[in-house]
Parts: sequence; C-alpha cells; structure tokens
Amino acid sequence: MKFGIIVFPGSNCDRDMMHALRDDLKQETVMLWHKDRDLSMFTKDDCIVLPGGFSYGDYLRCGALARFSPMMEQVIEFANKGGKVLGVCNGFQILCEAGLLPGVLLQNDHQKFACKNVYIKSESFNNAMGRQVGEKALKVPVAHGEGRYYADAPTLKQLQENHQIVFRYCNEKGEVHVNSNPNGAINNIAGICNAGRNVFGMMPHPERACSPELHNTDGRAILMALNS
Repeated sequence: MKFGIIVFPGSNCDRDMMHALRDDLKQETVMLWHKDRDLSMFTKDDCIVLPGGFSYGDYLRCGALARFSPMMEQVIEFANKGGKVLGVCNGFQILCEAGLLPGVLLQNDHQKFACKNVYIKSESFNNAMGRQVGEKALKVPVAHGEGRYYADAPTLKQLQENHQIVFRYCNEKGEVHVNSNPNGAINNIAGICNAGRNVFGMMPHPERACSPELHNTDGRAILMALNS
C-alpha cells in the first residue's frame, strides 16, 4: 500500500505525516505538490492523505481555497472511484469544503486555539476504521482553532443511521461527555466517513501519536486501519 501526502502552501503537518507513515509504520510514502495533477501511480487500495496546517493561510475559510487546487480535482475523482482518502485537521476541513464529506468545521466554541491531548473512541464497527481501532479510548493530540464539527439535523440523522460517525471525543475511560469535548463539536463528533466508507476526516492528529519517543503510539491503529 502506498500513501500519497498532498503538500499545500501553508501545510505544516505534511512532514509529521510522512515521518509517521514512512519511519514509524514503514509504509511507502509519496509527497504530492498541490499543483500536480497525476495520481496514476495510486490504485484504490492506496490512500491519499490531506495533512493538517493552514492551507493558503486559511484565508476566506479554512480549506476553502485548497479545495480548488489542481490536485484536489484528482483527489475527488480518485475518491469517487473508491480510492481511500484521509483528511486530518485542515485536511478534514478541505474534504468538507470539497463536498467529499458532509458538514462543516466552525470556530471553536471558546474562540481559542486548542492544542492538547484528547481522548477519542470509535463510534461504529461497521467500517474498517472502527473494527481495526476497537473500543479502546485513544489519546491523540488536537491543534486547531476551527475544529467544531457541525451539521444540520437531517445530516446528523443520516450520519448516525449510516454509521458514518467514526470517532467521538471522550474521557480516559471512554465515556462520551461534554466535558471531554475540546471545541464544542456537535454530539462530540471528532471524525466521520462518507457513505462509501473510503473517505475519512478527523480533527485529532494520529500522526503525532505514532512514535515511542513521544511516549504515545495510540495513533498507529488509526493510520494502519487504512491498510485493512
């Protein structure tokens, strides 16, 4: 399996993702410039990653400009053909702006940048991500100012009924509670997938929890679930 990591102007987690996948998890990785248009080296069993950061300086809205990058045209086509796509933090915002995932990421309810370890738990075992990760509460860092997931009532109902809510914020014991929510996300939602279960978006950074040197490897299960 190959991972392609897209680099946008303003990306600052692309190298973190590269090191986590290549060095910690021993996966083949390819860096992709946002102006390129060629994904022919990837099959639907591979995965394209949209990393965190501040693409295009987060002007207009987070991810709103990156959505129109030439490479995103190819990512949309790749995803529509069943290829795996993962968006982390700013990457999640871009996927929502591109229409590959429903909903939107809004400013944190406390209007402050959130940068700390949080706990998340798998919501559904009806997708590969949930089955691989299991029921354990995972400690994974967040770093965002606009990470409050929001969707209207019909969309939330659809996400719930289709088992598209992949992660919710919880406490260390795995209990989902408002006090464990770092940004005010509706229903404590930390990550979702599309109806086809091949496009995933999440605000926490699993690539920052893959190295023994950081004393946290909980993110490995999340990234390796893409290989299942």
